[in-house]
Amino acid sequence: MARLDPSPKTVSINDLSHDGRGVARWPEGHAHAGKTVFVSGALPGETVSVQQTARSRHFDEAKTLEVLVGSPDRVEPRCPHFGTCGGCALQHLAESRQIHAKQRVLLENLERIGHVAPERVLPPLTDAAWGYRRKGRFSVRRVEKKDKTLVGFREQDPRFVADLRECHTVIPQVGERVAALSALVDGMDARRDIPQIEFIAGDAREEFDGVALVFRHLQPLSDADRDKLEAFGREHRFAIFLQPGGIDSVHPLWPADPQLAFRIPRWNIEFAFRPLDFIQVNAGLNEKMIASALELLDVQPGERVLDLFCGLGNFTLPLARGAGHVVGVEGDAGLIRRARENAQRNDLANVEFHAADLATDLSSQGWMKSGFDKLLLDPPRSGADVVLKQLPLKGLKRIVYVSCHPGSLARDAGYLVNERGWKLRATGVMDMFPHTAHVESIALFEP
Repeated sequence: MARLDPSPKTVSINDLSHDGRGVARWPEGHAHAGKTVFVSGALPGETVSVQQTARSRHFDEAKTLEVLVGSPDRVEPRCPHFGTCGGCALQHLAESRQIHAKQRVLLENLERIGHVAPERVLPPLTDAAWGYRRKGRFSVRRVEKKDKTLVGFREQDPRFVADLRECHTVIPQVGERVAALSALVDGMDARRDIPQIEFIAGDAREEFDGVALVFRHLQPLSDADRDKLEAFGREHRFAIFLQPGGIDSVHPLWPADPQLAFRIPRWNIEFAFRPLDFIQVNAGLNEKMIASALELLDVQPGERVLDLFCGLGNFTLPLARGAGHVVGVEGDAGLIRRARENAQRNDLANVEFHAADLATDLSSQGWMKSGFDKLLLDPPRSGADVVLKQLPLKGLKRIVYVSCHPGSLARDAGYLVNERGWKLRATGVMDMFPHTAHVESIALFEP
């Protein structure tokens, strides 16, 4: 491995990368003049003093030591852990500018990867920028040198766990109690055997405030540890779950049978869920996202809609309020069971769900042949290219594609437009994860 140059260097930042770092080139006189360098903590238009942190064949990496000429869009980060914790990348960029940076990433990906451009760019969707994250996973590590148990997200260097006291993007019930969680685990016999704590939040219940904590533990817990966890749950009104093994091993410690659920008032729908289920991280933005998807899809009474990668039915059940019939498909059989239960819970008889791996051959699936008027997709980061190439798209009037990765959306948009003759009528970004570089987007296609 080539040695790094530890001496400070001055560079001019000309762009922002997809992961929220400044982009520069080493200046004249540098041993690698002209080579791209990604600089953490820097913004476009700035001149900064940097120190190299990594080197590769095609680019280098560096961290900001001092901002010599600042951007007018630079703000003081709210969180004292910003710059060390890897949970956020953009707290130093004004909130109003973050979403525009994400929009640029989306449009550049569509052009560069998909070779497509939208006819219309939708207004960005935003909601609360702080205290929004209702689902996540904290890493836990006992550090003997510090005589302390750390609870937090990974640092920018993912080998380490950030020593957090608080988190401003996580819902306050959890974000304000990170230090208390650290003290709790540090006082347990099993403090070296708890690698992670997951949190998820729904609506408040009588016994607890809707927040569940799942403690993964590698060894059986002592009675004393179980008592401490229950006492912590009672004190802070958290439901406490234990996970001694795989996902199926998760079970409640306190209360005996906590009911997790959240309501979306606009469609009068309540979703019940389990503590490790996928739900959208940002509740306020999720409701706006559903409304946008339904508006773009423009479902009419009597129409049949196919909802792929449907999860618990986040889009499926609101769609069923206005469609003739909706079919939801998802690869996780457990989510499909709970989606069916949620349909029954909300007295929706015009919806059906099927479990199927949408990244495999689907020719034997009966629902593939039943015919639909509209299609909605909300795939994982890998996108939906496999299923799109198998679907009988002829006869569909509209496709709405909700994406959590602009690269895979761009690839799939290129397929639909350039190989199947569809038109990209509109696209836009949605700030599901403020202060991070994560880009959520939505796109409308018509034949």
